[in-house]
Amino acid sequence: MRASIGDRILVHGRIVGQHDRSAEIIEVLGADGGPPYRVRFEDGHETLMSPGPDTVVRPFGSDD
Repeated sequence: MRASIGDRILVHGRIVGQHDRSAEIIEVLGADGGPPYRVRFEDGHETLMSPGPDTVVRPFGSDD
């Protein structure tokens, strides 16, 4: 998985009824755009994450 600052990460819900979550990548800590990433969710919460198979990267400026 490769990403850049400004890209968005979409984390799909893992169980029935759990909503998808979206976050903006604010820092790329891995080599060549790889994880881990520092992200900011819509509620302002920031965390460090290494995305799993339930995650999709949407490039900055792409249509959601």
